[in-house]
Amino acid sequence: MSIIKEHADFIHLKEFGGLELLKARYHHKQFSRHVHEGYCIGVIEEGAQSFFRTGQLHTAPKGDIILVNADEIHTGSSAVESGWGYRAIYPTYEMLHDVSQDFFTIKNSVPWFPQAVVHDVGLAQQLILLFDLLEQKENTLLKESMYLSTLARLFQLYGRAKLSQAELPEAQRKVELIKDLLSAFPAHDFSLTELAAHVGLSPWHFLREFKKHTGLPPHSWLIQIRLRYARQLLKQGESIAQTAQNSGFSDQSHLNRHFKKAMGVTPAQYLLNFKH
Repeated sequence: MSIIKEHADFIHLKEFGGLELLKARYHHKQFSRHVHEGYCIGVIEEGAQSFFRTGQLHTAPKGDIILVNADEIHTGSSAVESGWGYRAIYPTYEMLHDVSQDFFTIKNSVPWFPQAVVHDVGLAQQLILLFDLLEQKENTLLKESMYLSTLARLFQLYGRAKLSQAELPEAQRKVELIKDLLSAFPAHDFSLTELAAHVGLSPWHFLREFKKHTGLPPHSWLIQIRLRYARQLLKQGESIAQTAQNSGFSDQSHLNRHFKKAMGVTPAQYLLNFKH
C-alpha cells in the first residue's frame, strides 16, 4: 500500500502585486476555521474536498471550482479516503478592484461570490491553464492577459456586488469598525470591554453581534488578524521569532501552531519559494 505524501507550496508572484498561488496535496489534513485576507479561487485536481462556508458544509469533487470570499470563515478537509489535491490563487480586494469595477455599477462595492462550489468545465479548464502559466517564468504579458480575462469571466458568470461598509446595517457596521481596529493594531492586547465601549455596546451584546456577523468570537478573529500581519512581516524579511513577538503571539511555537492550522504549512515552509 503506497503512502500518499502531503505537501503544500506557496508561489509568491511579485509581478501581480504579491498574489499567492498555492499547490497542495492533502490526505488527512484538516483546516481549523480560519479566514484569508484575499479571496480563494481554486480548482480541485485530485480527489474531493469538503469545507464549511456560508453556514453550511460543501463538497467539491475533482474538476469543480471552489470559491471563498475574503474575510469569510471556512474550513477544509478530505471528502474521500484518498484525500484531495488542488491549486488556488488568493487575490485581495485591491487586486480585484479595477477589473470588478467594469462589472459592478454599485459605487465602492467589492466582488462577492454567493456560490461556494461551481461546476463549470470550461472555466475550470481556463483556471488550470492560468495556474500553469503563473508557474512559468517570463511571459508576463500573456500571464496578465489570461489573469484578467479569467477573473472577468468569473465575475460575469458567478460574481455579485457586495455593499460597501457605509451601506451596512448599524450593528454590522459596528462589527466592521472593530475589525478595522483589530487590523490596525494586531499586537495590542484588547479587552472585550474596551472593544464594546469603542462602538457603544455592552460587552455581551457586542460579543453576540461580532460572532453573528463574522462566525468567530473576537479573540479568534484577532488570531486571524495576527496571522495576516505575521505573513506581511515574514515577507518583509523579519525573522520568525521576531515576527511572533511583533504580531502578538506569545512565542515562536505559538505562531507556528496557529500558522500551520490555518495555512497548512509552517512559517518557514510558507517562505520556501519567496525571495526577499
